Parts: sequence; structure tokens; C-alpha cells
Amino acid sequence: MQRRDFHRYTLAGAALAAAPLAWAQSANLREGTDYRALGKPVPVDTGPGQVEVLEFFSYSCIHCYRFEPLMTAWMRKLPKEIVVRRVPVGFNAAFEPLQRLYYTLEALGRLGDLHEAAFKAFHDERVRFNGLEVAADWAARRGVDRQAFTQTWQSFGVSGKVKRALQLQDAYEVDATPSLGIAGRYLVPGQAERTLIIADALIARVRQA
Repeated sequence: MQRRDFHRYTLAGAALAAAPLAWAQSANLREGTDYRALGKPVPVDTGPGQVEVLEFFSYSCIHCYRFEPLMTAWMRKLPKEIVVRRVPVGFNAAFEPLQRLYYTLEALGRLGDLHEAAFKAFHDERVRFNGLEVAADWAARRGVDRQAFTQTWQSFGVSGKVKRALQLQDAYEVDATPSLGIAGRYLVPGQAERTLIIADALIARVRQA
């Protein structure tokens, strides 16, 4: 778990088979422990009948790296009415290059093959994405046009998305990663695979309301 002050956090094994229980037991969730209800609802970017889920993460967060396979598998099983977006956090200025890396890869259509690779580069290969040059070198080695990467990194579009990510982070009162924002109403702190069980239950609650 990565936060403004770092806490130790143990990941259990992947037990996604337990998720259906959450749908039947959503009333048993403990507010303040399993999730937090937001005092002020956050506007969502989804239409009627859809539920927005935001994953707040950082490439520098080891627990986000370990959570990523669980999150990806969960996303693949979701019905089309559930819309998931990833939001790279910015707890301080040192996080901005990591945010720009994510949004640059997104703009260039390379998240599909390089999102997990960026996690691996940071944690396994010790690549510190602390600025444009390091990020551009890494991306170029993976077949990304360096000029296009640089121009996109420095673009108003990416700057705007970084600003929006900070706004969402503040609106959801995110203080640790990974965390999930549900429908502009709830924040689920990272609890390994249980995070997704809780998310399923809250999504069911929102859809039944």
C-alpha cells in the first residue's frame, strides 16, 4: 500500500472465486473498515444504467503491481455496464512523471502491451521513471516512436489528464494505493483480492438502488 506515509500491507492469494458471496452479502459490509462512503458524491463520466469504477494506483506502488493481475482478471469478467478507468495518483511532485507516463501510453494506444511492462520495469528492472528522458528511453526500447512520445508527454492533453487525476484523487479522499472508487459514492481501500469482493458488493448495491 502506497500512501503519503507508507504502511505495511500483506497480499493474500488470489481467491476471486469468493466474489459471488459478496453479491449476496452486501448488507454485511462494514463502513469505515471495508469501505468509506463519501460525504459529497463525485460526478461520474458514465451514462444511465452504467456504474463507474476508478482504480487509483501508482507504478511505484509494489502492492499495485501485485494487485494488477487480479484487477485485470476481474475487469475481463465485468458486464459491459461496468466502466472501469485507471487513475494514476499524485501524492507529491515526484509522482507526476509516473502520471504522465500512464497518460502518454494511453494517448499513444500502448497501454495494452506496456501498462504491466511499466510496473515490471519499475519494480523488477529498477527503472526509475523520474522524468521525460528516462521514460522516453524506456518507451523507445519497446518500439514507441521517441518523438511522438516526447510530444505527447509534453502536450496539453496529458497535462489536463494529470490535473483531472489530482481532482479525482482529492474528491475521493484517496490516501493510499491501490484503492477503488465506486460510482462516485464509495472508496474501497486496498485489501488484496478482498478489494474486488467488496467492489462487487457495492456495485450490486448501486445497481439495485
